[in-house]
Amino acid sequence: SPNTFWRDPALVGAGAGSETDGAPVTLPSRNAPSCVSRSFPPAAPRRRPGRRSRPTPSSYPRRQTRSFEWATPALVLVHAQLRLLSLPAFGRPWDGQRPQPELSVLSPAIPWEVDDIWRIYAGYFFILHIPLSFGGLEVVAKVLQRSSLDSMTTVISTVILQLAELTLTLALLQYTAMPGHAIQPFYSGKVFTERSWVKETLLGFAVLMALVSTTSIVVDKLVGFEDAYDPILKEILSESPASVFLCFFLYCVIAPLSEETIYRGFLLTALSSSMKWRDAVLISSLAFTAAHLSCKSSIQLFVVGCITGLAYCRTGTLAASFTIHSLYNAVVLCMALVS
Repeated sequence: SPNTFWRDPALVGAGAGSETDGAPVTLPSRNAPSCVSRSFPPAAPRRRPGRRSRPTPSSYPRRQTRSFEWATPALVLVHAQLRLLSLPAFGRPWDGQRPQPELSVLSPAIPWEVDDIWRIYAGYFFILHIPLSFGGLEVVAKVLQRSSLDSMTTVISTVILQLAELTLTLALLQYTAMPGHAIQPFYSGKVFTERSWVKETLLGFAVLMALVSTTSIVVDKLVGFEDAYDPILKEILSESPASVFLCFFLYCVIAPLSEETIYRGFLLTALSSSMKWRDAVLISSLAFTAAHLSCKSSIQLFVVGCITGLAYCRTGTLAASFTIHSLYNAVVLCMALVS
């Protein structure tokens, strides 16, 4: 019955003479004190008020309770870490592996309308780039009333034309920006960031030179060796130290600044806001290659566009792509100077 319990022999008092140890005992009511089962140790003695007794050895249920008391904070901490790793700021949700940071750090917010991207580029290409880069020297010769320009006049005129193209390009980008939006600070960015642009520059330049050298060797074996250096450029470099300085200033400062501003700073940034950044790098590299109108160096130019675009996506600043572009042009000029 519910009121029948097994009496513990150790708890049998002196006044229970007629009852046998270990025999069942029927309690008169539910409120009567029950005895402890044989499977549990005897109850601990009562503490006297005002006196502190020594702690008794804990039983199994007490040890189990203490284990849960220690395990609960640990479980809460692990749960919080898993929730933290599943946040979007830490990459993809938790899938059993450590989340990896995204390769591209470009922001999808741009100051231009997505539908106007190619119209802006077409205006730059046909109104600024073609007339100034390919027809500017002819206009200078007509203004000076000369049939041909000497080397020094050619390099000075080219520097002026490239500076004019850079200035007008920045004005075009500012004019076509949405109302209330200024063009992005292309070359802003901290030097000491999570992804240092100095390290990315060194790595990108090393990869670029290896790829360009490999492609040049392959093309020479398939097509045949051909002098890739412009004879006019070689003539200018052999003119005087002043012409050499102007050539390096033109090809290592002005030209990379202008090209990186339009092809990486504008075109790549704008395209990556509406498509995958890898596709944006390829498309902007194709546009960069086509703008030079050179079939002999098309493969090398495409590689340059891809490497500089990747460096820009990884760092978020054009300082990396500009430096890679400038160093590459410096190497080309040095090779043309000693050839």
